[in-house]
Amino acid sequence: MIVVTGAAGFIGSCLVGALNENGLNKIIAVDDFSLHEKKANLHGKKVFAKIDRIDFISSWFEKNTDEIKFVFHIGARTDTTEFSKEIFDRLNYNFTQKLWKICAQKQIPIVYASSAATYGLGEFGYDDDELKIFLLKPLNPYGDSKNNFDKWALAETKYPPYWVGLKFFNVYGPNEYHKGRMASVIFHAYQQIIEKGEVKLFRSHNKNYKDGEQLRDFIYVKDILKVCLFLYKNKIKSGIYNLGTGKARTFVHLAQNTFTAANQKEVIKFIDTPEDIRDKYQYFTEAIMEKLKEQGYSEKFYSLEEGIEDYVKNYLIKKTYY
Repeated sequence: MIVVTGAAGFIGSCLVGALNENGLNKIIAVDDFSLHEKKANLHGKKVFAKIDRIDFISSWFEKNTDEIKFVFHIGARTDTTEFSKEIFDRLNYNFTQKLWKICAQKQIPIVYASSAATYGLGEFGYDDDELKIFLLKPLNPYGDSKNNFDKWALAETKYPPYWVGLKFFNVYGPNEYHKGRMASVIFHAYQQIIEKGEVKLFRSHNKNYKDGEQLRDFIYVKDILKVCLFLYKNKIKSGIYNLGTGKARTFVHLAQNTFTAANQKEVIKFIDTPEDIRDKYQYFTEAIMEKLKEQGYSEKFYSLEEGIEDYVKNYLIKKTYY
């Protein structure tokens, strides 16, 4: 059996679907299943059991480790506007530690989700050199929780037989309908186009970037799935790896491509970045991807144009799920 945490969420539910497509149906889906808005993400997918996050470790995982072949730990609290350290410690840092320790003891491979939020303002670049991880300065408690676990994992002397931490950059794609404010910019841009015929982007509050020319590494969720399946099928060197496209693009490009995919006239307006995130805003992210490629990953990543076209035309317009 394969454990997928965050299985009813955005990336986790897509991963369950991708595993099903590869003939893998004995999946233990772990999440908070009380949230009705996520229910549709798993509709039609094959899972062996659904287990609530609160009960998973003590009531199920510790008692069934002999049945588990692999763990994909995708679940996390990802709200970058939440500033409670206690919440992130409990749901991200501590929960992942418990999973890791059991996987180490029972020799179960694990792939877990880290984040590009660990890079902060990018003072030390976006190189997934593990020696630099101890230097990073995330901008919020979410980024701290991810970086703190990365540091903890690297310092551990007892570890799973095979483990990989993936630093997800800006992921977008189907099954994020429930995410609200935390949904991708592509999702929000499309909704604005349909509702108001325009897209509002944040103004730049950094003299080095013009309005809308802030740069991010946007990665389509289907590329995340390909990498996860690659890691399941191929035992690469354990460690922490970037997962972006390696190509930063501007928010203006993002908006323009969303208008094109939606077959709508381009109207872009600019608004001030909310003050609660203004001083913690990343103006540039771009994954250095050589490390994963050196381990044999050779699949071509979706370009921003390709990803947005597929997402808008095959999911957002049709209101369908992966």
